[in-house]
Amino acid sequence: MRTARRARTTRGVGAGYGIIARMALAVRFKDFEEVLAAAGSLANAAEAHGSLCGALCAVTSYRMQDWVNEILPDRATLSEESAAMLERVYAVTSTAFADQAMSFEPLLPDDAQPLTGRAQALASWCSGFLYGLGTGQIADLDALNGEVGEIVRDFTEISRATGEETDGDETSEQAYAELVEFIRVAAQVVFEELLPLRAQSESAAPARLH
Repeated sequence: MRTARRARTTRGVGAGYGIIARMALAVRFKDFEEVLAAAGSLANAAEAHGSLCGALCAVTSYRMQDWVNEILPDRATLSEESAAMLERVYAVTSTAFADQAMSFEPLLPDDAQPLTGRAQALASWCSGFLYGLGTGQIADLDALNGEVGEIVRDFTEISRATGEETDGDETSEQAYAELVEFIRVAAQVVFEELLPLRAQSESAAPARLH
């Protein structure tokens, strides 16, 4: 798998930037999860972040409000602190993609959580990513060719995992870590590869009245 090989060879470049991104994000998965639950989110935390990432790959002008409209029910209310958290997640995620410095990090449960729950969250993240990717100009994700098509098929497979087959041993932990690294790099590859499509859709969009 070409993308998997790329994931193994690019981690060194992005590791430092990833730490910076996590520090700037300053959001624990559990806190993000609680904010969404309190607002009656239509998606769990991992799925919500995955959908943001997929949409950013597909749509140039994807705004924070577009994301909020997707994941929260109509007339949902957020405290000032909760709204600020969502804004921070959106800003850091979009910046990490745009800077092309391999600084992107998927928002997932920390490693202190049981492996089964982390594996399920990873599956939800991939499911959300595919959903977000479908918000753009791609009519049929299954019809995508090349590296992006391979990634979509890999994400689809990961999204179907239940996490029940994990047992928390060292081998399972290593496999999980490799999958997280794979989606970290693969999401950035999709963002880069779909740049021409985003540019095309942006140029085709009607001009806005000011």
